[in-house]
Formats: sequence, structure tokens, C-alpha cells
Amino acid sequence: MALAVVAGLGIGHLISANSPTASGNQNFGFSGQPSASATVLDAGAVAAKVNPAIVNINTELGLQGAAAAGTGIVLTPDGEILTNNHVVAGATSIKVTSIGTGDTFTAHVVGYDRGEDIAVIQLEDASGLPTAAIGDSSTVKVGDQILGLGNAGGRGGDPVPAPGTVTALDRSITASDESSGSSEQLTGLIQVQANIESGDSGGPLVNANAQVIGVDTAASTGYQLNGRRSGAGGQGFAIPINQAIDIAHQIVAGTASDKIHIGKTAFIGVSVSDGQGGGAQVRDVVARGPAERAGLTAGAVITAIDGKATGSATALTNVMDTHHPGDQLTLTVSDASGAQRQLQVKAIEGPVG
Repeated sequence: MALAVVAGLGIGHLISANSPTASGNQNFGFSGQPSASATVLDAGAVAAKVNPAIVNINTELGLQGAAAAGTGIVLTPDGEILTNNHVVAGATSIKVTSIGTGDTFTAHVVGYDRGEDIAVIQLEDASGLPTAAIGDSSTVKVGDQILGLGNAGGRGGDPVPAPGTVTALDRSITASDESSGSSEQLTGLIQVQANIESGDSGGPLVNANAQVIGVDTAASTGYQLNGRRSGAGGQGFAIPINQAIDIAHQIVAGTASDKIHIGKTAFIGVSVSDGQGGGAQVRDVVARGPAERAGLTAGAVITAIDGKATGSATALTNVMDTHHPGDQLTLTVSDASGAQRQLQVKAIEGPVG
């Protein structure tokens, strides 16, 4: 049975499977206090220390005519924010409110790693923001007391505390995005027993020393979570902070790769799902978008872009992540009869991710 994953409100991710992996966490060299496994966590005191370095993220999803909400972690006083990619995916506008100062900012995406569900956004004209204390996730142990903090339910205001304990390490889940048809395998996750809610995505998972040891990314609840609490015993998943910070450093440095996209998102104006015989089948075509202007219609199957095979919706998404607005693309397309043709499409700037 598919389990719901907490995502930004209005953005549906589903867990299709979750199982432990055998590998241990890596230490990326962060120094900090020893594991807080023997330390009693005072939720009120910890929240008071961490809350000022949290932001509430609200996005407009222009193509869907919807809105979404999530959470972010302040990395620098001038407004570099760490969050989940799925919190900002599909956004045509991003507004961010600092808990520490009460100010609201416009933000843009610096870059993202879709496969690891990490993004960095930059607030415009920000300064003097309180920053988070970053811990060392390699010291986390099963049984540690933790606290999740975030924009629970997308309601805004002060972060809602979700105390709990670490129940497993090095967990893997497959999260699928209902809007794009793509999926990603998230590995090495910290699993916790805590009431993580929709809207908490991108928020900090902290230890008893008020250090961030993870980025909340998902919660399995057995039903589609839509702004409701998961209930007692809910299972949450967080990306270890060492892993998240390493990716964030690459993004800020502008180091693009097959996994990391820097800058604006290329857009051809289609939504796709896995084709029955392979490829990415076009479900919808955006009116007056690049694909429609090139003659692409719903039902066609995109099998390659610039000669790179797109054997699934996820593969198409991954190939598009290597491109930017303005790129000239050659799409190899099959119709219902199996006949192939090539279409020339110029990518434009589109919604994030």
C-alpha cells in the first residue's frame, strides 16, 4: 500500500516503498557536541533557540492555479535558505517570512538536487537574519530525542514543535510526484517517531543541544496527508544534515552536475507519465507553450531529447534538469502507431523544478 509523504501543501508525494539500507552515515567534517542520546530534550527551550533561524515558505503554483507551503532553515545572515526541492517545485512565485525578524521577502531558487530533495533559495535584500546551529548527523543514534519544527499545516506563524525519538537510521524511500509523474529514491534518511505534518517539509530536525541534525522531508501516515496531523506514532523521515549541507555548498558554489541544477528551470510545456511501452507519455500540453507551438499533442510519447533516451517520466525530468531556458532541444517523439518524428523546441523559463 502506498503511504503518504508530507510535502508542501498542494504538492503530492507518495512513498511507494521504504526499507533500511546497510550503509552507515558519512561525516562531512562538521564539529559539534557529542550525540545527545543521553540528554533529555526540553522542547520549549530548544524551540526558543532554533525558531529565529526558521522561515515559512509560501509559493504560488501558477500552472496549477494553486498554492503551497513549507519551511526553510537560515544558513547565512543575508538569506541563503536550505529547504526541500519539493517545497519549491512548481513555484512561479516564492515568498518567505523570517520567524526571527518577522520580515517577508521575495526569494528565488539558487539551485536544486531533485534526486536528494534539496534546494537552496536566496532571499532578496535580506540582512541580519539569525542563523541555525548546524550539528553533525553522523553522531545521531537510535533512541536520541529529537524535535521537528516547521510550518505545520501551512498555517504560518511560529513553528509547531513535534517532539519524538529516532527510530532508525539509513532508511530508503521511493517518493513519487503526482504532478510530474517522476520519482526519486531517497537514501540514508533518519527515521523518527514524531508528528511531522504537511508544511513541515524543509524544516529542521534538531537534537537536545538545539543543533540541526536533519531536514524534514517526508512522513508515512497510511493516508494522503492534507494538512492533518499524522497522529500519535507517526513516522517521519529527515535528510541527514551532513548530506544536505554538502549539497547546499555545491549549489552555492555553482557546481552543476548530472544531479545538481543551477539557476532557472528549462520548460517545454508538457506534463507526462510513464509510457506503457517506455518513454514519457504526454498527458497535457500547455496552451501556447513551446511544445504546442512545435506540434506536440497529448498522447504522444517522448523517447529522447538531443539523443538522450527518456525511457520514463523520471528520465525525462532528469534530462530536462541538465538544460536551461533558451536551449534548443530536439525531441524524438512516437505517436500511437509507433511512427517516430523529431521536433525542434526552444526551452523557456518555467516553474521551479
